Amino acid sequence: MTAPAAVTVRRATVADAHAIAVVHIGAWREAYAGHMPAEFLARMDVEQSARNWTAILQRGDTDAFVAERDGEVIGWATAGSGRDDDPPRPRELEGIYILAKAYGTGAGQQLLDAAIGDAPAYLWVLDGNPRAEAFYRRNGFTRDGATSSHPAGSATLPTVRLTR
Repeated sequence: MTAPAAVTVRRATVADAHAIAVVHIGAWREAYAGHMPAEFLARMDVEQSARNWTAILQRGDTDAFVAERDGEVIGWATAGSGRDDDPPRPRELEGIYILAKAYGTGAGQQLLDAAIGDAPAYLWVLDGNPRAEAFYRRNGFTRDGATSSHPAGSATLPTVRLTR
């Protein structure tokens, strides 16, 4: 039996926009089923998302990385100087998503390391997402007491901020 291919992480390019969109939507549907309205998740459109990702990658104002295994993008992460008006740390992990089939491969850790390393940083996470919060705790993040909400179709999702 052949061992699974190793995961590699690299900077994303505009050519990755479609693959990132596929992972973005797939990972949201996997991770947020039961948290977001089903109709909101069903309406997510890969082609529209790919156009959005193309614009993000062309602007270059965020650091974007992809994780690949066997030539397939299985995850992505973005980080930047912080989108909040008064960021608590100099760097924000803006997003990190891995397809469920790649859980346990180390892709998430490699993406986090590429995006923010061990620098002081912050992020927002869905309140009630224990898998994600446990991952961030293992990487030194703790809740700092800040909360917010994120609109998702007809729902509003509670989010909490984690810092290290």
